[in-house]
Amino acid sequence: MRKKQPFIWAALRLLMRVCTVLGHETAVRVGAFIGRLVCFFSRGRTARARSRAARMLGVREREAREIIRGAYSHFGRALVEFIRLPVVYPKIDELVRTTGEEHIWKALEMGHGAIFMSGHIGCWEYAAAALARHGLPMNAIGTEQRDERITQTIADLRSRAGVKPVAKGINLRAALECLKKNEVLAVLLDQDAKDAGILSPFLGHLASTPFGLIKIAHRYGIPILPVHITRDGDGLHMTTVIEPPLKGENGRPFGEDIRYSVDRCNEVISGWIRANPEQWMWMYPRWESTLNDK
Repeated sequence: MRKKQPFIWAALRLLMRVCTVLGHETAVRVGAFIGRLVCFFSRGRTARARSRAARMLGVREREAREIIRGAYSHFGRALVEFIRLPVVYPKIDELVRTTGEEHIWKALEMGHGAIFMSGHIGCWEYAAAALARHGLPMNAIGTEQRDERITQTIADLRSRAGVKPVAKGINLRAALECLKKNEVLAVLLDQDAKDAGILSPFLGHLASTPFGLIKIAHRYGIPILPVHITRDGDGLHMTTVIEPPLKGENGRPFGEDIRYSVDRCNEVISGWIRANPEQWMWMYPRWESTLNDK
């Protein structure tokens, strides 16, 4: 049975009430301020994130400190933006510019559905919602939170923005069901899969990486398209980039060589992170299984 988190739940409820009343720009600024406060008071976690960034990016302590400060500010904004998603959904195109959408429509013409491969970079919830607004049948795999009320709130926010939540399960049954309906499944691959993953370079360091959906994609001929969203310079607007489906080595089908395919996914995500390091979730122990990264 999952535990309740009364303080976090109460704080989230208060934030939801406040941020749905404020104007969007003001609310996002509040989110950035909250992120900076969390960064200041979470000394231990901030120090670990700073060390992680310095080691994985090969940068000096001072640069790593600025990256982590930026990351906390970014994810404070992203939290508020997610809370406000049902409010902004009808006009989300005013906030999110999408490029490469023709790749997904072409992929769906095959009739096997499509998998969006992404990571914890930018405001990924807005990428999915913007595409749902354009008529794409979007589904997103979610992770259960410690407090089931928070899990349900996340699912509700996604549903109200046209994105169907898919519970994370070992048998991936729900994922297969939506793909069989020729729908889109979004999955974040930059997570520590522990004993269930394949060791693959991520930012140049081995990390346990999930590969179940890659095997499914190969088995059923489902294209996997890299998709990521990043925040523009003004801090409010964003750009989603949909890339063509991934290809296997030397013209082979993607997923046939599972190790090459996992390495390729990690290579793509690592490139996104290097380009916008302050928009990736350094607070998460991505290398916990391989480097005791806690």
